Amino acid sequence: MSTLLHYIGVLTTAYVAVALAFFVLSLRIPIAGFFARLLTSYVALLIGSIYGVIVSILLRAVGYARIAQWATARCFKYVMWIATGVTFTIEDPNDWLNTTRPAVFIGNHQTELDVLMLGCIFPKYCSVTAKKSLKSTPFLGWFMSLSGSVFIDRSNKNDARAAMAGAAKEITREKQSVYMFPEGTRSYSKEPMLLPFKKGAFHLAIQAGVPIVPVAVANYSEVLYLKGWNFKSGSIPCKVLKPIETKHLTTADVDDLARDTRDLMLREIVALTSKARGRPIAMPTEHSGEGVVKASGAEATITK
Repeated sequence: MSTLLHYIGVLTTAYVAVALAFFVLSLRIPIAGFFARLLTSYVALLIGSIYGVIVSILLRAVGYARIAQWATARCFKYVMWIATGVTFTIEDPNDWLNTTRPAVFIGNHQTELDVLMLGCIFPKYCSVTAKKSLKSTPFLGWFMSLSGSVFIDRSNKNDARAAMAGAAKEITREKQSVYMFPEGTRSYSKEPMLLPFKKGAFHLAIQAGVPIVPVAVANYSEVLYLKGWNFKSGSIPCKVLKPIETKHLTTADVDDLARDTRDLMLREIVALTSKARGRPIAMPTEHSGEGVVKASGAEATITK
């Protein structure tokens, strides 16, 4: 055991030394800052993960498992801010994050840095969603179960409504909000844009009878742009938009709800990015019908 600890100590020291060397080198060679912040981000993620496991066990023991992801998110937020100088600033003057519960929060998905965005924005009694099949996966699945994640059963590949049924019941029973990325994947875009929306989040909100709360995050390619090997410190603005009620909506309204919400978010993303960069930015040109994805419980195709 002592030998193992020795090797872990040596590797940790070497890792930290390399990261610090890249930070020093970045004073003369800017691209070194990319590797410095990348390395320290992994350390921050590891610290957040270890903390998350511990706090999830402790909070579950005292009956507060549903705030474990909020507590873990806040830990990661502060560690990342100290380690990389990157954070997200939240514009929420009406305090919809903390007064709208339960709800389905949705946001645009740009890069892996969105994990930090969740760290900054997560309200209490909110969780991510995950496939039910992950529940038994060692470590990740165990943590998600301990911390109160809402699982979605995607065994029915032909019916998005059936896939969301169990999650909708859990949201209403536990008064648990969820955060989802309706694009379904990261865009990695240099300019503000949105990929077509999948409709699962909107089916879920309507079935649960809870509001959709859109969150618009400015394009942050000036802080992180992986294709350009750019990773700098900075504060990224995001805005919580007015909740959209779904209580009187049905499945027939899902397409319109998804399309209208996407249009609203895209306008706000462009406006936030324009303000952050200090110059006007044109709305992206899109062809009619590209904004919403026709989705089954597990697969999706874009409707044109």
